[in-house]
Amino acid sequence: MKGFDLKGKTLGVIGVGRIGKHVIRIARGFDMHVLGVDRHPDSFLAEELGFEYVSFKEALRRSDIITLHVPYTKDNHHMINKRTLGMMKQGAILINTARGSLVDTDALIEALDSGKLSGVGLDVLEGEELIKEEKQLLYDKTKVEALQTLAKDHILLAKDNVVFTPHIAFYSQEALERIIRHTLENIKSFIKGEPRKECVVC
Repeated sequence: MKGFDLKGKTLGVIGVGRIGKHVIRIARGFDMHVLGVDRHPDSFLAEELGFEYVSFKEALRRSDIITLHVPYTKDNHHMINKRTLGMMKQGAILINTARGSLVDTDALIEALDSGKLSGVGLDVLEGEELIKEEKQLLYDKTKVEALQTLAKDHILLAKDNVVFTPHIAFYSQEALERIIRHTLENIKSFIKGEPRKECVVC
C-alpha cells in the first residue's frame, strides 16, 4: 500500500475522550488539520490542542482520514455504513481501534472494492468474539448469521489495502504494572470503605 504525507492532511477524530485527545496531540505533531466530533465539546481543549469541533457529517465530508474512538452502544451500531461511507471523500482512509460493531462490514467491503476507501486500518472486527469459537460454529446450523459475519471478516483481512492489528496496545510492561497497582489500590480502598478510583457505574 503506497503511503502519503500526513502534513496538511485532515484527520477526523470521532470521539474526543481520553484516547481521542492523545490521537489529536500526535496528529498535530505531524502538522495535520484536526476535526473533532464529540457529544460534549470542550472549547478550552480545542483551543489548547489546536483543533475544531464539527458535526459528524461535516467530519466525514472534510476528512482525508477518519479514526473512531467511541464506545459501542445500541445507538451507534453501524455508525459507519453505506450512507455515511458515501459522505466521505473519494479515496479516504478509515481507522477503527474502538469496537468492531461500529462499522458495517458489508458496506466496508463494498467501499474498498469500489475505491471509495483507499485503505482501512482495523484493530477490531465486527463479530470478533466469534473467532475463538469458529470451529464450534461449523457444527451449529442455528448460527448461520454468525458464520456469515466470520466469512466477511476473512474476506476483509485478505485485502491488500487493509491493515489489521491485534488490539493489544495495553500489553506493555509498564501497562501491566499499572493494572496491578490500580487493582491493589482499589482492593485496599474497598477494604477501608474508601471511594474506589475509576469506578464504573452500572
